[in-house]
Amino acid sequence: AVHAPASRRFIDTTLELGGKDGAYVAADADVAAAAASLVDGAFYNAGQSCCAIERVYVHETVHEEFVARALELVRAYRLGDPRDGATSLGPLALPSAPAFLRGQVLDATAKGARLLCGGVETACPATERGRFFAPALLDGCDHSMALMRDESFGPVLGVCKVASDAEAAEAVDDSPFGLTACIFTSDVERAEAFAARVDVGTVFMNRCDYLDPLLPWTGAKASGKGASLSAHGFKAFTRLKGVHFKHDPLA
Repeated sequence: AVHAPASRRFIDTTLELGGKDGAYVAADADVAAAAASLVDGAFYNAGQSCCAIERVYVHETVHEEFVARALELVRAYRLGDPRDGATSLGPLALPSAPAFLRGQVLDATAKGARLLCGGVETACPATERGRFFAPALLDGCDHSMALMRDESFGPVLGVCKVASDAEAAEAVDDSPFGLTACIFTSDVERAEAFAARVDVGTVFMNRCDYLDPLLPWTGAKASGKGASLSAHGFKAFTRLKGVHFKHDPLA
């Protein structure tokens, strides 16, 4: 819709086209910190963020603890009017979103995932109005499920247990999207190896869903082209021009 007509006029474009951002919780991670950061990264703005965390791969040695901590945090969300200070999860923007998310949840549970909480269309408890979706956490997910492949853009998070760093990196990279990815670990070398393995625009260590204006914001694969933010972001709005003067025509 944007790139095709622009290309016919030789106009370049910078496009951010969505994501299916994956996270890895390594065996040496601070599990409490990882759960807090990833739950916030998944459910902030009801999951309606281009760089929201939509799938988490957890090393088998810390899987049980992570799921327990994440579940406690997800259950604490309070749906309601965004103007109410007590509300921590607001409505969905698209009319089609609740049914779409419910379809992803049903597909996942039909294929063996365990729905730990939420996962149903609902309304604002105070007014019984609005487009809401009860925040859902699912465990035992795999890539046969749409929940782990297709962009959700809502308050739904799938968890998958893995046995190694290599398995986690391969799973995170197994996506047509490549906006961001993150790893939670206490080992910088482990994080560097993970960053080299995954084809995404931004790799985080021990954080997620965050913009730094000094770093380029870009995507790989179907997540887009070009860059915004940082000095590199100006390239989309500028064109080089050479000015070659010879002051002495006889020289």
